[in-house]
Amino acid sequence: MGMNSEFPVMDTQKAAIGGLRAAFASSRVAHAYLIDGIKGSGKEAVALFFTRLLLCLNPHDAVPCGQCRNCRRVGEGNHPNVSDIHPDGQDIKKGQIADLIYRLNKTGLEDGRKIYLIHEADRMNTAAANTLLKFLEEPEGEVTALLLTDTGSAILPTIRSRCLEVHLQPPPREQIIERLVEENGLTRSMASTATMVTAGPEEAMELAGGEQFGQARKTVLKLVEASEKNIQEALLFIGTDWGPVFKEKEETELGLDLLLFAYRDIAAVKAGLGNALAYPDQRELWEQLALRMTFGRLSTILGAILGAKRNLHSNMNRTLLMEQLVLNMQEVEHAL
Repeated sequence: MGMNSEFPVMDTQKAAIGGLRAAFASSRVAHAYLIDGIKGSGKEAVALFFTRLLLCLNPHDAVPCGQCRNCRRVGEGNHPNVSDIHPDGQDIKKGQIADLIYRLNKTGLEDGRKIYLIHEADRMNTAAANTLLKFLEEPEGEVTALLLTDTGSAILPTIRSRCLEVHLQPPPREQIIERLVEENGLTRSMASTATMVTAGPEEAMELAGGEQFGQARKTVLKLVEASEKNIQEALLFIGTDWGPVFKEKEETELGLDLLLFAYRDIAAVKAGLGNALAYPDQRELWEQLALRMTFGRLSTILGAILGAKRNLHSNMNRTLLMEQLVLNMQEVEHAL
């Protein structure tokens, strides 16, 4: 079995893995690493790869052998020098970090490097983070910390400044679409739309699996059709159909995003770039609309939707906001 088949993360996170291998090869392994990437980007796999590499008995070309006693024990989760901390309920508590430090300072562990992984590190409470901070400044012996998070910005700056940051790339959109279709039974069109709204496979699945999302998607497509008929129909639609589906601010923001992606699709089809659409099932309609709309009009519509998104956060009345948007989307047509 080749290394890349055992560690597929080597292909998807080349830059991050390359940096860790270079640190190992030059014997410049840091005390602490902050591995930051969205859900589904492979944080756990990157951490496993590096942990194995640091403890492997026969590494070759800065890649763990995967076969030695240490590699096997790390893979099975029972190497005595490797500790894992997960949130206990809502957060990671001071006691968990204090216990970890006590264990790491005990002499009963095996010789060699000690490694601890803090999963969802952004969920450390303040007391836990402060306890860890003291240990990060003065670790005993060869100790490496791997802090895993999908929101690095939520980690205390004092902790971040003591870690080497390893940023993971989001997985390619096409790869997530395939996974949602094959593993979760989503239609390709639903998966395509969901992955435009969120980059992570778990969030995309959660979003697309909810009833609200299907309803939101359908309502947005109807608004596009109504807007292209006439202004009265579009305004009537906002009053009767849009409001009940998009009640809250977050829901309205999703609606505006979905509307933005629809007109981006039309612009892409018009430009002959329609191979990664948010709504692949609407290609025929997009082609018809693309013939009737100029790039100038599309550009103004996209600008109007982005303007509405900005106004949404200024607590403007949401029905008024949508009526104003529909008018702004129409006005340019008469100006052309």
